[in-house]
Amino acid sequence: MKQRRILSSLLAISMAMGMCGTMLPLTVCAAAVPASPLINRNGSVYSDSQGTAYAACNEIYYDAWYGTAPGYLAFDLSAVPKAQRGLVNLVWYATAWNSYDYTVKNENGQAAPAAYTISVNAAEGGAYPEDGWVDVVSIRENPYHSRQHVFDMTGYQWVRISIEEAQSGNTVSLNVDLHDCSAGVDSWIFYGDSITAGGMTTFSTGDGNFADLLHKRLPDYYPAQENGGIGGIFSTDGKNNMDRWLADFPGSYVSIAYGTNDCWGDQTGAERYYDNLVSMTETILAAGKTPVVPKIPYSTEPGITANIEAYNAQIDRLYEAYPAVIAGPDFYSYLKAHPEYLGGDGVHLNTEGYNAMRILWAETMAEAIYEREDHPPTDPPVTEPMAGDVNEDGMLSMADVIALGKYLLGDTQQRYPNWRITADLDGSGILNGNDASLVIRQILLITPMPLAQS
Repeated sequence: MKQRRILSSLLAISMAMGMCGTMLPLTVCAAAVPASPLINRNGSVYSDSQGTAYAACNEIYYDAWYGTAPGYLAFDLSAVPKAQRGLVNLVWYATAWNSYDYTVKNENGQAAPAAYTISVNAAEGGAYPEDGWVDVVSIRENPYHSRQHVFDMTGYQWVRISIEEAQSGNTVSLNVDLHDCSAGVDSWIFYGDSITAGGMTTFSTGDGNFADLLHKRLPDYYPAQENGGIGGIFSTDGKNNMDRWLADFPGSYVSIAYGTNDCWGDQTGAERYYDNLVSMTETILAAGKTPVVPKIPYSTEPGITANIEAYNAQIDRLYEAYPAVIAGPDFYSYLKAHPEYLGGDGVHLNTEGYNAMRILWAETMAEAIYEREDHPPTDPPVTEPMAGDVNEDGMLSMADVIALGKYLLGDTQQRYPNWRITADLDGSGILNGNDASLVIRQILLITPMPLAQS
């Protein structure tokens, strides 16, 4: 109990410092964007509802596996090179194309799973194994229409997702992607209002979704992407839920695209809107992730046009105050130049507009992140693990203390390839509260710590 109290205190200190902006960016070098290729596309898949199982992992997201709870999907990865069966990211997308988080507006979860387990198996490929499954993820009371789970499947050849309960009735319908994350996790989530919900769809409509479009431009990459849009919400809702959402998102890039509802009739106030952006930005940074903020889209609705420039000025202010924020697409300038992409209400986009929105997202992020000289798209330099960099994001921050602390407090699903080297600063071979304390000292530069010997 004493160690748990110490660890809880360390976590509280670290989170408080992170939320106050004292993140101490000690970036050693700009890390290359990792390639996280798909490894189950059009592969061997088994299910108790086999008729549509093939659609769970094909390239058409309008297709899906339709099953009932309880039910399962199992992927035979024995043909995938062993090097790509280490750290993986399993992403599932339900065909419930409504709000990302059903609890925010008390909606019906439709065809998404409510409770499920992910398991691995070392059996030979070619026939579904009835026995030998090892559980690596167990989720209860899931509130989302999509989700990502990063786990280590070294030594295993099968992955299975077992649906125990559905959100509504007993019907589920899923697409499932498995990404090789041996080089790192390349994944996105786009939080926002109804414009995000309508535009950043995961199903491949028009010219494709964000990941499709980025992959077409840069074939080495196919990031995971979730649509975190919820219609009718404000930046205050994003601020109030960001901690909870990020706790369930293991990825890298976090877009926050709020503002249309805030400035419509000046309901939030520009100064409070800025404070909300700051809160979300600092929460994202404290979690060791990268915030991406686009401009509020242009609108012909008078209640919006009267205030939108003052609100977009707050986004410029955020860019200046937080250089770590990546500027997303300038949807204000783009739609002002292309009003034909607006729908009949002058607020939401039409079908062509949402397609253009996804294209602009892919083009802007390709230039801002994937094609930058300090983020080479191929053959990234091999770097040695850095003492104290528990989450292996290339920098020392309080996010490393949070990552270690969560593990020590019982969250054993959180794994990083080298963390028993980067986190074991006292060289004892056991991760404990002393290591958490030493990680904090390392970050604060009180005492330089040597890399522990394993």
